[in-house]
Amino acid sequence: MHILVVDAQGGGVGRQLIQQIKDRMPKAVITAVGTNSAATAAMLKAGADNAATGENAVVVCARTADVIIGPVGIALADSMLGEITPEMAKAVAQSPAKRILIPFQNCDTYIAGVRNKAMGALIADAVEELVRQEEI
Repeated sequence: MHILVVDAQGGGVGRQLIQQIKDRMPKAVITAVGTNSAATAAMLKAGADNAATGENAVVVCARTADVIIGPVGIALADSMLGEITPEMAKAVAQSPAKRILIPFQNCDTYIAGVRNKAMGALIADAVEELVRQEEI
């Protein structure tokens, strides 16, 4: 399974995702794409197999991923303090990959029916869904 983890800002969510995915799915190939070099470095340090930075990397890597995982903002143009460009959001949204989006209540977006949970609980739930996808 080829997993694309996309994150912005400091890459903290992506770092936690990669650590948990590596623990639960050691054979998975993880590509980390950060919107900036700090996010990419954090995810690479967490154990990503491949890493790149920027808009074009998101566009290219989204084409071939089996699963894309990250904060819900990766599919919303101009979110995450403007780090997600319209082209990035479009690439994530139009990818043939399964998307697992973590519903943080930020980016001026309220997701109805989703209660605020601690970041750790949201990340654990996302990784659990990813493991279920591997079993399908």
